[in-house]
Amino acid sequence: MRIITRENTEEKPTKIAVVRCDIVSETCPGVGCFMAFNQRKMYFRDYDENAEIIAFFTCGGCSGRRVYRLVRSVKKLGVDVIHLGSCMQMEDYPKCPHIDSIKKIIEDAGIRIVEGTHH
Repeated sequence: MRIITRENTEEKPTKIAVVRCDIVSETCPGVGCFMAFNQRKMYFRDYDENAEIIAFFTCGGCSGRRVYRLVRSVKKLGVDVIHLGSCMQMEDYPKCPHIDSIKKIIEDAGIRIVEGTHH
């Protein structure tokens, strides 16, 4: 039996990063995001088994001060897509007043955005 690994297959894994709300991160350990990814549900349903989360970080608080710096870092690592955490999108969490500028930073870096993770 041959075990398939990334080293002996030509298929490049999809590299995913997740940015989430700094305020919500004080009470949320990110379990919902990781469960959705591991089970390939909700906003992760279109990824195959070769996809991997390479980064999971907060915005750094209002005004999203950490996003520019960390997007540049993950771009160097070959990130293909950045998911905006569901906590940044939902009405029952604190509404993100900087979501548009955060999206623009990611778009300007030439990285695809998916708006949501698990809700």
